[in-house]
Amino acid sequence: MGIFEPFKALGHITSGVPFSVQNLGTETFVTVSVGKAWQIYNCAKLTTVLVGPQLPKKIRALASFREYTFAAYGNEIGVFKRAHQVATWSKHNEKVNLLLLFGEYIISVDIKSNLFIWAYKGLDKSVEPVGHIQLENGFLPSCIMHPDTYLNKVIIGSHQGSLQLWNVSTMKKLYEFKGWDSSVSCCVSSPALDVVAIGCSDGKIHVHHLRYDEEIVSFSHSTRGAVSALSFRTDGHPFLASGDSSGVISIWDLEKRRLQSIIREAHDSSIISLHFLANEPVLMSSSADNSIKMWIFDTTDGEARLLRFRSGHSAPPLCVRFYGNGRHILSAGQDRAFRLFSVIQDQQSRELSQRHVSKRAKRLKLKEDEIKLKPVIAFDCAEIRERDWCNVVTCHMDTPRAYVWRIQNFVLGEHILTPSPDNQTPVKACAISACGNFAVLGTEGGWIERFNLQSGISRGSYVDNTKGRSYAHVGEVVGVACDSTNCNMISAGYHGDIKVWDFKRRELRSRFEVGCSVLKFVYHRTNGSLLATVADDMTLRLYDIIALRMVRKFNGHTDRVTDLCFSEDGKWLLSASMDGTLRIWDIILARQIDAIHVDISVSALSLSPNMDILATSHVDQNGIYLWVNQTMFSGSSNVATLASGTHVRSVQMPSVSSKEHLEDEKLDHADAHQSCIKDTSSAIQMYNQMPDLVTLSLLPRSQWQSLANLDIIKVRNKPIEPPKKPEKAPFFLPSIPSFSGEISFKPNDDSLNKENGNKSSEVAQGRRESHLASQFSLLLESCADANNFSTFTDFIKGLSPSALDMELRLLQIIDEDLHESDPRPELHSIELLLDYFINEITHRNNFEFIQSVVRLFLKIHGETVRCQSTLQNKLKNLLEIQTSVWQKIDKMFQSARCMVTFLSNSQF
Repeated sequence: MGIFEPFKALGHITSGVPFSVQNLGTETFVTVSVGKAWQIYNCAKLTTVLVGPQLPKKIRALASFREYTFAAYGNEIGVFKRAHQVATWSKHNEKVNLLLLFGEYIISVDIKSNLFIWAYKGLDKSVEPVGHIQLENGFLPSCIMHPDTYLNKVIIGSHQGSLQLWNVSTMKKLYEFKGWDSSVSCCVSSPALDVVAIGCSDGKIHVHHLRYDEEIVSFSHSTRGAVSALSFRTDGHPFLASGDSSGVISIWDLEKRRLQSIIREAHDSSIISLHFLANEPVLMSSSADNSIKMWIFDTTDGEARLLRFRSGHSAPPLCVRFYGNGRHILSAGQDRAFRLFSVIQDQQSRELSQRHVSKRAKRLKLKEDEIKLKPVIAFDCAEIRERDWCNVVTCHMDTPRAYVWRIQNFVLGEHILTPSPDNQTPVKACAISACGNFAVLGTEGGWIERFNLQSGISRGSYVDNTKGRSYAHVGEVVGVACDSTNCNMISAGYHGDIKVWDFKRRELRSRFEVGCSVLKFVYHRTNGSLLATVADDMTLRLYDIIALRMVRKFNGHTDRVTDLCFSEDGKWLLSASMDGTLRIWDIILARQIDAIHVDISVSALSLSPNMDILATSHVDQNGIYLWVNQTMFSGSSNVATLASGTHVRSVQMPSVSSKEHLEDEKLDHADAHQSCIKDTSSAIQMYNQMPDLVTLSLLPRSQWQSLANLDIIKVRNKPIEPPKKPEKAPFFLPSIPSFSGEISFKPNDDSLNKENGNKSSEVAQGRRESHLASQFSLLLESCADANNFSTFTDFIKGLSPSALDMELRLLQIIDEDLHESDPRPELHSIELLLDYFINEITHRNNFEFIQSVVRLFLKIHGETVRCQSTLQNKLKNLLEIQTSVWQKIDKMFQSARCMVTFLSNSQF
């Protein structure tokens, strides 16, 4: 286990595998492939209803029947009942390319012309095929279909152009159709008997009569590529839909034998599947561009309009960044799309509009790709002004302008920011101020200019006048950033010069040289002084922009670093490289604390503001992958128990399904406790690594501050008046008369006996448990024997203030004539507690929490410690250690105050 573990993948809608459609009652469901997993959508709103598990190989074919899903991957076929795999068919020796649902059977065909017939009813784990057909050597199957009303018969198309009619019951070939000297790419049955439509790779569609082996009609759209999918309309209209490799859907009128309409640029890639819903004027299409769409034919001219769709990036994302409170992710890809993904509900993900791209493309007779903006290479956002004006600015590839976006309306803004209009060069870097009013742009020519986001008007440029220059940097501006108070603006040039500017006056304040070419840099706005850069030597350098010096230097990557990211608290620096590793660097300890290796290199990363989820994009992958921060969700907050240090772990990438495969083995309580002690033994090396600092517990202030004031809290929460008795009992409750006049309810005999039995059992159980020590004492003793109290600290940190107070009071000794010779177990626990306090204060761990616990301990057990000489010696030792530690901390605070005073005076 490491700090970041795989969670799930976003943005995967469908892949280049034909989908499978089925009707259950009045609803229609479609099963699609998403790489190594499959998922099912409800066609009513295209919402995800089920996601299958991760498979070892990519899915090559799909079929579905009711609650069963059949997926071919490699040379095996997995059978799933809902999301659970119930069987695996592994008779094929070659890759399976085709699956066909055929009544109570599934027919599978591999690339070596082997056809197997499987019975899926009454499944068990050792399923054998019920039939096998070896096709001819020169016959390579490309598609398979079952003609309606043809009992036990299937038609198999080939890459050679011929088709064969087989009886799968007798295992005999009945007839062979010669074809049209072109590879058969798809074949579909029509509502009319004996009629099928056959699509060929030469762009022709042949409507053929099987019984007479005659062609009824043929259509051609060879200029748009090969026919990849076909579907007949079944609601009474004689229409045939065809999809081709260029992403165009054509509608053919079978009665008039002509082209009815065209859906131009229906998809950005080849059409994989087409299907008309049963008795509805709705056509569903899927494509390799990672989208699935539904078209409805409800207009008077017979044209189709887009009804609903689901889509993701059709090309790998280049930039990702969490937006807002971490529930959304902004991403920009090579497909020229700028998208907003929802981490919680994938249905809310959408593409930001670029203002009527389709209409402009039709008017100008161009493709939509030519109208869209070029791919985004950098962007920045500010949530504070989301409701007022545009709050996102983007830089595009080879574009001398920057564009603004309004996230509230999911649309491109009305302003275009053009820096340096006299000498225009592509914009390479951008940043939005913390107030959300200004955007700072850096260009390839070294020009930096500031704009007002509300009006889009330029507010001046940053010019370095030290050597008579008329620009900010010599060469490309790698990055720009603004601090949280709009006092400083930081910029970095490609040649290694980093400059700090006065944000308002636009004057150069200071500068320093990195010493080599800077490729990327990231600024930690919350901290205000940390700046991380990566150079062409693959070395990460951290700078303090206030002191103008390098404070950290990290080495470890062996290839180009693709992205950097700070954690929100400024303690971690995350870096990704083309060597396939993602490394986490601890800034305070100045070392690597964890590293993972994935099969596909990370191209961009972003850590959420809550530090609970890490989002990554990868080379040649269209999705966004989420990783969970285990320090936020595991029981232990100690990083050393999770991190791997300098060791690089190989980790599988997140899958579409977020299910974790749990181990079958279950440890009992004792084994789990021992394993926890063993895991925390590695935490000992974390001690004594920060000799002049203290480590806080990061607990809420109320949890440790209320420990010393529980008595006051209880008094304040005490009710002012006792509860009032009811004046009159309800009529349905039986009551008995009493001498005092108070209402007494008559108890039920059965309930009374039951209550007496419960009380007796509770007394017996209490007597049995009185001989057993509490978990508090057992854990304290086991940690003392192991000389490692980290598990005990995690246990008491998880207790509420009242529960911790109760645990300490259970050890209280109230005997007035207690002697030192008395063997009391409470004394041993109190002595171990003092040892625990000495250990924790010595190592300065959980400092403020331990101080509160010591105060509560002395309040409860002070008299007991005073009467025991052994405890007095330990308490004196604790006092000495506490005094020395506090003196060092106070000295450090005094020097820090002097430094802050000096810096504040030097600025004014």
